[in-house]
Amino acid sequence: MRPCGIDFGTSNSTAALCDASGPRLLPLEDDKLTLPSAVFFNLDEDSLAFGRAAMAEYLEGYEGRLMRAMKSLLGSSLMDAGTEIGGRHLPFRQLIGNFIGEVKRRAEQAAGHALDAVVVGRPVRFVDEDEAADQSAQDTLEQIVRGLGFREVSFQFEPIAAAHTYEQHITREELVLVVDIGGGTSDFSLIRLAPERRHLADRSADLLGNTGVHIGGTNLDRQLSLAGVMPELGMGGLLKSGASFPSSIFFQLATWHTINQAYGRKVWTGLQSLAPNIADMPRFDRLLRLVHKQAGHALAMRVEAAKIALSDAADTTLQLDEAEEGLLITLTRDGFERAIEMEILRIVDAAETCLQQSGVDADSIDTLFFTGGSSAVPALRQALAQRFPKTRSVEGDLYGSVGCGLAVVAQQRYG
Repeated sequence: MRPCGIDFGTSNSTAALCDASGPRLLPLEDDKLTLPSAVFFNLDEDSLAFGRAAMAEYLEGYEGRLMRAMKSLLGSSLMDAGTEIGGRHLPFRQLIGNFIGEVKRRAEQAAGHALDAVVVGRPVRFVDEDEAADQSAQDTLEQIVRGLGFREVSFQFEPIAAAHTYEQHITREELVLVVDIGGGTSDFSLIRLAPERRHLADRSADLLGNTGVHIGGTNLDRQLSLAGVMPELGMGGLLKSGASFPSSIFFQLATWHTINQAYGRKVWTGLQSLAPNIADMPRFDRLLRLVHKQAGHALAMRVEAAKIALSDAADTTLQLDEAEEGLLITLTRDGFERAIEMEILRIVDAAETCLQQSGVDADSIDTLFFTGGSSAVPALRQALAQRFPKTRSVEGDLYGSVGCGLAVVAQQRYG
């Protein structure tokens, strides 16, 4: 068989092969090795765009619908629903299939041959504390991937896949806690790695612990947006009656996979009905303009960029002309870290659970191996460093370690 690994991510996706020289990512968009998990339905041209091209067409102002964070739908109550695009109903299963099918097509083009077996990455938990929903999420994803023409489909936990990538480069045995903070989940695997065991197919004896929590980069984006941006659109304000301004619209706009719900006719009618009772009209007008222009995705992209900028800077400025010409919002690292305190605590608790599950104490761990784009958030690194003060930290390819590891597993299983 001709196997591959596919990392279908909440924010970015990759595909990889493994040959005699080791695992390698395949270019999926021009020379880029990642494909942002985004689809734009261009109604003006009746076409589909994916990845960076999808976001570019949306920002250029074409009439249509942008979808991101599609992985977050798996295991949720929204999965069996869909969305309206140009008057047509699109099931979310078809949407995810369209995207992964495009990843497969581009990977085959880059590889120069068909791919007929795949190991797909999955988080340790699609859904927290609900085994049935978690299994349903994997089953749904398997049905979608099998429908794309693969003869063999199997899964591997994403942090274990990242461990396989790290193991290709070590020279001695190490006890490694893999810290995989992706767009939608935070996953941990405690695994014993060694050069002489890297070619073994069965590593069950080396896996000591495996935990995860449904918190990732998009959750951090949401908290930054709710704390720093949405108050400038009226969140937390009062109506003339003294009642609080309804908050649902702000949560929709701050959450990637619900942004489109804020553009519905029912939401617009509800906002219009509030107008006579608004106390802070300038901020309300900003909200109306943003929703009318369907600029929620543009806002979410800027919040994500601000989060990344705050990894290196004490503050950054977010421009929001769609709400009010010349509107600039200053976001600070201190404010961001206060906004995500509870998320960081839950992520560190998940790491603690992994150790408790394995019966290993923190001082016995040799290496923290970081992967996933959101693992670079300074507050998260600091919290884990405090919990593991004697453990060295190694940063892998934040966007490629999982995909390469899945290719290693695919070669072992099907090669």
